[in-house]
Amino acid sequence: MAADPCIQVEHVSKRFGKKIVIDDVSLNVHAGEIFGLLGPSGAGKTTLVRMIAGIDQASEGAVRVLGADMPELTTMKRIGFMAQSDALYGELTALENMQFFASIYGLRGKKKKERIDDMLELVNLADDRKKPVHQYSGGMKRRLSLAIALLHEPEVLILDEPTVGIDPVLRQSIWAELKQIQKRGTAIVVTTHIMDEAEKCGRLGMIRDGRLLAVGRPDELKSETKSQTLEQAFLHFGGVHQ
Repeated sequence: MAADPCIQVEHVSKRFGKKIVIDDVSLNVHAGEIFGLLGPSGAGKTTLVRMIAGIDQASEGAVRVLGADMPELTTMKRIGFMAQSDALYGELTALENMQFFASIYGLRGKKKKERIDDMLELVNLADDRKKPVHQYSGGMKRRLSLAIALLHEPEVLILDEPTVGIDPVLRQSIWAELKQIQKRGTAIVVTTHIMDEAEKCGRLGMIRDGRLLAVGRPDELKSETKSQTLEQAFLHFGGVHQ
């Protein structure tokens, strides 16, 4: 019997006033899976992942993560979340930011130091660890946010547009690391509007105007729509026939 999914989203809707931002979305994400949410800006991707992370609450439906109804504080500590806007302390150095978040995650002593060193190395910031974050470029801040999300080896990792403003070489190394993290059994959700990144995901949910248009492996979605590219498949599912 297959284990229950790490993430279960069941008939979830989210309203802000009269505006429906997420409209009756259902999906599952399993351990050891990279699940991509592909859609243009304003499609509702960020709202959906914030509900999965427990930061926002659904207006209707249920979100369960690691068996708990979200939002639930203990479970939130088992999640790594990288927001689209960097939640960093600009007056602190990168190292001080890492130490602060490591303590929140309950990391101590040798383990804390090792994880901080490893993650700064991964995102290529080891040489800039003593620099105040307000002196960082946008891409450097994105990389630091990713390092922080990975610090406590979370069971569920949620990354909202993680590689925006990051150069192509580093983007490749980040994706290589995500593949390694996936092998350890972590459930990973990545939002993106970049088609070649979407191709790297095991399964994709195509989202537009708050609605889930289709879910499947990239090759399945192309084959089902007789498309050469994911972009063509996306347009097809959205009702734009070429």
